[in-house]
Amino acid sequence: MRIVTVEFMSLDGVVQAPGGQGEDTDGGFAHGGWTHPFFDPEVVGGTFDDALSKAEALLFGRRTWRTMAAAWPDRAGDPFADRMNSLPKYVVSRTLGDDELTWDNTTRIPGDEAVARIRKLREADGGDLLVMGSSELARTLLGEGLVDELRLMIMPVLLGGGKKIFPDDGALRTLELVSTVTSGTGVNVCTYRPVAKA
Repeated sequence: MRIVTVEFMSLDGVVQAPGGQGEDTDGGFAHGGWTHPFFDPEVVGGTFDDALSKAEALLFGRRTWRTMAAAWPDRAGDPFADRMNSLPKYVVSRTLGDDELTWDNTTRIPGDEAVARIRKLREADGGDLLVMGSSELARTLLGEGLVDELRLMIMPVLLGGGKKIFPDDGALRTLELVSTVTSGTGVNVCTYRPVAKA
């Protein structure tokens, strides 16, 4: 499987709480929902539609999974929601109990086994394993060299601090820009793939 990571991102690299106030206030983050002025159905929405249409499974960190599990099951009847709800889902968590996995088709990956288990998923046959949000998980996957494609929706806003997905371990990682599309709202959707080491 290919691991594809899709992220909303500010110009200063922040990915925290794109969806709404109160979504994630860690560190005193006060800009929840910052993506809303820049969302457009064609380019930004189309990025998610395209990624989801190619996905054979979804992979989340605990916090993002909880947010999604609270939202999508109630939206049945919408084609995007129906696809989200029907796909196999994996959630990485040290704390979720199996009895809490109320969103259909969810399997828990224990946090201490995450890298090894995700590596096995990636080696299995199949289409895309899609990661949305999940900043800590995305940073781990990037650090481990397990991301095959990174789609960043870079929005024209500075947030002054917050959670980021890029490893800060001092390692050099070269990416190839595969495509870029700009929306009428000023969002650059950039698709990157890692350059194989020579």
